[in-house]
Amino acid sequence: MSAPAAGRTVRELVGEAQAQLAAAGVPSPRADAEVLLAHALGVQRSRLGVLAALGSPVEPGRFADLVAQRAQRVPLQHLTGRAPFRSLELAVGPGVFVPRPETEVVAQFAVDEAARLAATGGRPVVVDLCTGSGAIALAVATEVPAARVHAVELDPMAHAWARRNADEFAPELDLRLGDAASAFADLDGEVDVVVSNPPYVPPGAVPQEVEVARHDPELALYGGGEDGLEVPRRVVAAAARLLRPGGLVVVEHAEVQEDGARRLLAGPAWRQVAGHRDLTGRPRCTSARRA
Repeated sequence: MSAPAAGRTVRELVGEAQAQLAAAGVPSPRADAEVLLAHALGVQRSRLGVLAALGSPVEPGRFADLVAQRAQRVPLQHLTGRAPFRSLELAVGPGVFVPRPETEVVAQFAVDEAARLAATGGRPVVVDLCTGSGAIALAVATEVPAARVHAVELDPMAHAWARRNADEFAPELDLRLGDAASAFADLDGEVDVVVSNPPYVPPGAVPQEVEVARHDPELALYGGGEDGLEVPRRVVAAAARLLRPGGLVVVEHAEVQEDGARRLLAGPAWRQVAGHRDLTGRPRCTSARRA
């Protein structure tokens, strides 16, 4: 199939691109075609409807190249350079895990707890372990301005993306480069919320999405150990060290790891252990309070 050419209408360009992406197995070909065309034209996606109604030819710029790359299963977010997360449009690209919609549910627990504490006049302390692009930390920082938010990332490339996002959305964020297991010794026993979307894919479990398997950094995917829960295990241990009594921990995991996550939080250090589902009804995260 020929690539979209200049001098076509929006309707024609989107139609051609949709067919090309569908043939390549892209899961949401029309939506991706519209996002890429809007990006190439430098307009909001909502503007495409107006342009389509006018029926006038447009100059699509790099659209053909963007569609060709997407057909090769380069992540849509890498092509646009942005990934939506709650109210934010985060900068992303090669070297950082692209935040997923299901993680917005995980962030909600941290936001709600921080907001509850802030409503009493306090300044809640929130720590995001394995922050990646900074998505969860920045959601809390922007939605609960009273919160004092800290985040850590081990991978220097991902840390650089998080720094870029923090500079844009929350320059006051305390962002550190380091290991989640040992980070923030200066905050031991003083933290109200620990939240994490750590690596948790079990070894040998190759992600089904081509974009994830080829482009997300392995350091952000594989959790280590036979069950993929070695990094989450370290996160829970760090949370036990960091949290004040009654403090909340929320850890994301795969749907098949719900029982394993509960076992991580089964010791005497924890109470009120609860599993939570995402918007698709799948087990997505487990929370507990420090005893």
